[in-house]
Amino acid sequence: MIKQDDITFVAAEAFKRSGLVLSADKGYLLESRLAPLARAEGYPSIEALIAAARRDRSERLLWGITEALATHETFFFRDNTPFDLFKQDILPNLARARGLNGSIRIWCAACSSGQEPYSLAMLLDEERARLGNLKVEIVATDMAPRVLEKAKAGIYSQFEVQRGLAVQRLVRHFEQTGDQWRIKPNIRQMVSFQKQNLLESFNAMGTFDVVFCRNVLIYFDAETKKQILARLAKQTPGDGYLIMGAAETVVGLSKDFEPVEGRRGLYGRTDGTTGR
Repeated sequence: MIKQDDITFVAAEAFKRSGLVLSADKGYLLESRLAPLARAEGYPSIEALIAAARRDRSERLLWGITEALATHETFFFRDNTPFDLFKQDILPNLARARGLNGSIRIWCAACSSGQEPYSLAMLLDEERARLGNLKVEIVATDMAPRVLEKAKAGIYSQFEVQRGLAVQRLVRHFEQTGDQWRIKPNIRQMVSFQKQNLLESFNAMGTFDVVFCRNVLIYFDAETKKQILARLAKQTPGDGYLIMGAAETVVGLSKDFEPVEGRRGLYGRTDGTTGR
């Protein structure tokens, strides 16, 4: 059993680095998430791993602990609705606004192992005939280098490709390599991956017409959510869009975004011209 003061220490360090809120009753989460890290780092127990992190104040260990505690659950075309909204509403609206010779930038925040941005890339590839010369850039970010490396490689197990991916898309967009599947080069080239912590400034990233920030703010406290949403608004033009998870909302947290009526999880700028 992990001692309470160890849980308190880990929770404080994880919050400082990632904004992750870990309550005092989450000892079981530490047990399941940190055991593999302890083995990988050569420690005989989780307690020994935490003791080393406390003693040495090793940023490498502390970040390893933080990344291990973060939730990286994702799969292709997760929840479907956001991708339907993107295809049926967002993409046509932005294409009209930017013109067929214009450009659109999309940001997938907290992208984990890449299934969300690659899903968008597949959809865009399938819609290419309707887009003319419209240029689309997809930027995908996460704070964890480990999952970013997996995302860049674009290699997934049979289990991973079976989650949310239709057979037709698997055949069209993937190549089988042994018992694994790799996304074809034309799809991989549509996505650029980079490290970005949502607690840090977004200024260097530029503006985005569409921001996917799904199922991540639920792990932050209210004040952190407000700060992130305020900074996201600064990166989004007046006719831009924010897409959040079905269980998330900006209500009471942001005056910069408002729900798009009849479109679950979709938000536009309150001072903008987003089609509603």
